[in-house]
Amino acid sequence: MIASLLVSPYATWIIAGLATAGVIIRPFSWPEFVWAASGAVLLVLLGLISPADALAGVAEGTDVYLFLIGMMLLSELAQQEGLFAWLAARAALLAKGSATRLYTLVFTVGTVVTTFLSNDATAVVLTPAVAAVVKAADAENPLPYLFICAFIANAASFVLPISNPANLVIYGSHMPPLLHWLPQYALPSLLSILSTYFVLRLTQRRALKQEISADIEVPQLSASGKMAAFGIVGTAIVLLVSSAFDIQLGLPTLLAGLATAVLVLTRSESSVIDVAKKISWGVLPLVAGLFVLVKALEITGVTKELANLLHGLVQASATEAAWVAGIVLAVGCNLVNNLPAGLVAGRVVQLAHVPEHVRSAVLIGVDLGPNLSVTGSLATILWLTALRREGQSVSAWQFLKLGMLVMPPALVLAIAGAFAL
Repeated sequence: MIASLLVSPYATWIIAGLATAGVIIRPFSWPEFVWAASGAVLLVLLGLISPADALAGVAEGTDVYLFLIGMMLLSELAQQEGLFAWLAARAALLAKGSATRLYTLVFTVGTVVTTFLSNDATAVVLTPAVAAVVKAADAENPLPYLFICAFIANAASFVLPISNPANLVIYGSHMPPLLHWLPQYALPSLLSILSTYFVLRLTQRRALKQEISADIEVPQLSASGKMAAFGIVGTAIVLLVSSAFDIQLGLPTLLAGLATAVLVLTRSESSVIDVAKKISWGVLPLVAGLFVLVKALEITGVTKELANLLHGLVQASATEAAWVAGIVLAVGCNLVNNLPAGLVAGRVVQLAHVPEHVRSAVLIGVDLGPNLSVTGSLATILWLTALRREGQSVSAWQFLKLGMLVMPPALVLAIAGAFAL
């Protein structure tokens, strides 16, 4: 009986489900990557996926690994060279003692960073900068500002193709040109961003009555800090050019990060080892494990069945199919994380040959849905990691209560905006 269970797809589904639950719940407070990697290894040991297929699954994530390494390198360089502290002081000065003005300023910066550097960059790069801002401004409650980093990272993640690596997964090798993408997602993105801004601000209105300091001393930015800033701006330009020419983003991001490191470390007292020690390397086995889990699910035929189901919905009503797919994926991302959900959705959409507005709804669901829970997206997990480094913590229930208010109206408006176009 045990042998028959192991050769059935149910064993793969159970292990993948338990591994994903481990990533979400983090039993024993073990890091997320332990559960994803353990699930992948167990699938191989039980023969549910061959070593060759597991390695193929890991290899499929190469572009994501390179992208994340480049972004984490840029973030750590900026942190160590005082760029965040300098930006924090400048932002606090611009707020002129107004907590609500500081909120709008942080939200605007978060939108720009997500748009041009990706949602993962907002989690990795902006979160420590915002933590420095609220510390410089002597804010009694920093969470309203830190929440912005998590929510805008997903709400603005479909302004451009580069705004979220999941966008590349959904479209695969058929990414629309930049001039086609912009009009297609401009209105949905605008509605998503505005809805998130107003609902989040409404929920934080009491906390935003706090007093913040207007008497801020701006530290001098060192030459190495200026090089770090130059590297981040240069990386944004590199990503835009790469997207326009349909070049995968991982290698350009890594090369930009390495080039920035060379420029910065030649003028800095920090060493390569100092920077490497601070990078959250556990993110890489987490992503690799999730890729293997998705590969195993694909082998069981689940993606083909889902594609047939979606195709049937489209045949009955493309409009209903778009709404169902977008909403189901938005909720589903919070159960399994939007990286594996996006990988599966990308395969399903390609197999089902759906109309463009259905694909748009799928992408919006994958990108925006994770604003419901702390484990909905890789960006939010990275945000949690950054929060812990800053001595802050947010419980899953605390985030869920806020996400239930912020995400649904933004999702509905964004999908409706996709239909309007």
